[in-house]
Amino acid sequence: MTALITRDDLAAAVEAGAVTVVDALGGAYYAKQHLPGAVPLAPADVDAQASALLPDKNAAIITYCSNPACPNSGQVADRLTALGYTDVRKYREGIEDWTAAGLPVESS
Repeated sequence: MTALITRDDLAAAVEAGAVTVVDALGGAYYAKQHLPGAVPLAPADVDAQASALLPDKNAAIITYCSNPACPNSGQVADRLTALGYTDVRKYREGIEDWTAAGLPVESS
């Protein structure tokens, strides 16, 4: 099971530039809104795109999706771990929690 990160710890890590944030929703959801600096990587795309988007397998990586009911962040985290990434955590509460707390988002 993937380790979890809290909203406060994630916000501090994003502010410090200490993590790579992965939006596991991708597509239109990513375009509409995503955490600052997040890269889109949906479960179906991990095998094909992970090495290009996430070249450092030892970097701190945080995955998220919409809310605790969404399975995408766990699926992406599990697959990244299987591919040899060593520091993968999941923000289980997702972007709904992030925006409810009034934290900034980006759109593309």
